[in-house]
Amino acid sequence: MPILPNATEEKDIHPAHPPVVPIPQDPFIPTRRLQRLVNAFPGGQFLRYLCVGVFNTIFGYATFALTLFLLNRAVPTRYLYLTVVAASVLSTPLNITVAYFGYKFFVFKTRGNYLFEWFKCFGVYGVGMLPGLFALSSLTGLIQHYIHATSSTGKPLAGYIAGAITTAFSTIFSFIGHKKVTFATKP
Repeated sequence: MPILPNATEEKDIHPAHPPVVPIPQDPFIPTRRLQRLVNAFPGGQFLRYLCVGVFNTIFGYATFALTLFLLNRAVPTRYLYLTVVAASVLSTPLNITVAYFGYKFFVFKTRGNYLFEWFKCFGVYGVGMLPGLFALSSLTGLIQHYIHATSSTGKPLAGYIAGAITTAFSTIFSFIGHKKVTFATKP
């Protein structure tokens, strides 16, 4: 009569008698929302994205601010809620192109497909830009109301503050969009 192993011996794997079905070395870990979020932002890639993003943010905000400064000299302050939108639209093509090359060469490190990826980059930014433009205009009006409502020197400052706030929110959206769309690798 064969000797039945007790409960502790069943869990042990004996090299002399390997199991018929291989046991996986890594235990199955169910993917939860937090784990999916962590997987969406790989450490090295996201860190490189943030470094390139710091440059892109400074460059993009500088071109936005310069364009807004030039428009503010030509357009009355009472139209600032529209001027910020025009400054954003006018500075965006250059900003997207500079960002595209930074992401392509330093973050996602893809090869070839320059024109197709560049168009996809515009698509990702375009999708994110539409809600941002509405938020930019509304936020400018709100900040303009609360900052020196009677002072003409404080009102133009609202456009710069609103531009900085909307830039911060667009960073996370654009990373996910570029990772999943612009520079997505084929399976």
